[in-house]
Amino acid sequence: MSVATVRCFVGDEAVASWPDDDRGLAYGDGLFETVRAHAGTLPWWPAHWQRLQRGAHALGFALPRRERVRAEAEALLDGEGGVLKLIVTRGGGGRGYAPSEGAAPYWRLSRHDAPPALPQAGLHLRWCELRLSLQPALAGIKHCNRLEQVMARAEWRDPDIHDGLLCSTEGDVVCATAANLFVLSDAGWITPAVDRCGIAGVCRDWAMQVLGAAETRVAVTDVEAAHAVFLCNAVRGILPVARLRDRSWRPHPQVLELQRRLAAEHPAFATEVS
Repeated sequence: MSVATVRCFVGDEAVASWPDDDRGLAYGDGLFETVRAHAGTLPWWPAHWQRLQRGAHALGFALPRRERVRAEAEALLDGEGGVLKLIVTRGGGGRGYAPSEGAAPYWRLSRHDAPPALPQAGLHLRWCELRLSLQPALAGIKHCNRLEQVMARAEWRDPDIHDGLLCSTEGDVVCATAANLFVLSDAGWITPAVDRCGIAGVCRDWAMQVLGAAETRVAVTDVEAAHAVFLCNAVRGILPVARLRDRSWRPHPQVLELQRRLAAEHPAFATEVS
């Protein structure tokens, strides 16, 4: 079993199990972060917490104390690496959508094994049939309602397909089911805007700064005509794309260099770069 340990809290108080009246369970009224750990440390913790703060502000609920969460996270890791998952919800409440005022946040930490390595030659992708709905009020944040991603990922069982690309209901390309997307066009690197849907990924922000990538609307034709394509997220890092439908790409020097720079920035990825 990949989950080694789970710890649950109500405000500052540790509890034996997740409360039954949790609004996150009932309505998806919460946020989560998945953080790559290395030797008991969380190299990108400040960026993850900053995104969590943006999400809590958008949803209008309080977060637990940052220092307490980090201390509990590092205690849970106990010097090990892997993946740390943090879920924070608005807290408890009765039946009905109206949120309770002043509720203490519920939060949960769990430690997981690092994901298995993916092919260094690159990922094989497909286009998903599901379309992402537009909701600017929730765009960019990592809220707990991920039914669209669940439905998209259920579209295929082929083990040779590593992920699927998703478009919005208006037809522009947004992301993969579990990663952000970057495309090398004639004008340089671009990545889909996430002002109407999608997640502003922590690794995405890092890659945008390193590459000087432009955030814009991306069309299907932009992806299929690209000189290079990669996916990224904070758990798996930089993932070159080798094939999408009838289009294929060889490993691109700029993507390989980006992987090397990430390995220097975040030691958890150092062993994954040859």
